[in-house]
Amino acid sequence: MVGVSETSEPEDHVVAAALTTPEEWREFLERYGERYLKDSASSEELVDLLDDDQLEVLDRGGRVELWLGEAPAREEALAASEERLGLRFPPSLRGFYLASDGWTRLDAWVSGVYPCGSVLWMRDGDAGRRVTEIYDSIPGNEDDVRLFRRSLEIAGGEDFWLLDPTDVGPDGEWAAYEFAPKYGNPTKYPSFSALFHSGYENMA
Repeated sequence: MVGVSETSEPEDHVVAAALTTPEEWREFLERYGERYLKDSASSEELVDLLDDDQLEVLDRGGRVELWLGEAPAREEALAASEERLGLRFPPSLRGFYLASDGWTRLDAWVSGVYPCGSVLWMRDGDAGRRVTEIYDSIPGNEDDVRLFRRSLEIAGGEDFWLLDPTDVGPDGEWAAYEFAPKYGNPTKYPSFSALFHSGYENMA
């Protein structure tokens, strides 16, 4: 339901230092895949995600590594995306892309982090433009509309992941938001890394 909303802050977890290097991201994303396999993947998903040998290992209680991302982005591709958008990505997002150019299976409402070449201004995407227009038509949503118009959309689906390049912390990280249009309450995190960590912590 669309209505007046206030930005909320994540609760009940400690935000770890932002991951900024490809090596840090690679280690974290490998843990993410392992945890997703253990806690969140359905039986049907397992058949799609794993080959027969991996399924057999899993059935025996063994450990299977699952990579839910892509190959690392090349520095040239990352620079081209930044030039297209007219800015340089914050450290944690750059480190992520140099480890994996995109990611799948974030949660039921966000399909995945876009490859760097598909990152866009929320105002320019079809879904983002529609949400912005709807919110702009209802008095009281001015703060949200301003956020939408200045933010990058880095992941989408029914919900959005956004980064605000006008809200920069002392570490160079941009404020990040998880936004569910049906609830109308953007949740703010201090960085892309912290937002990604939240999904890991909340995995069930």
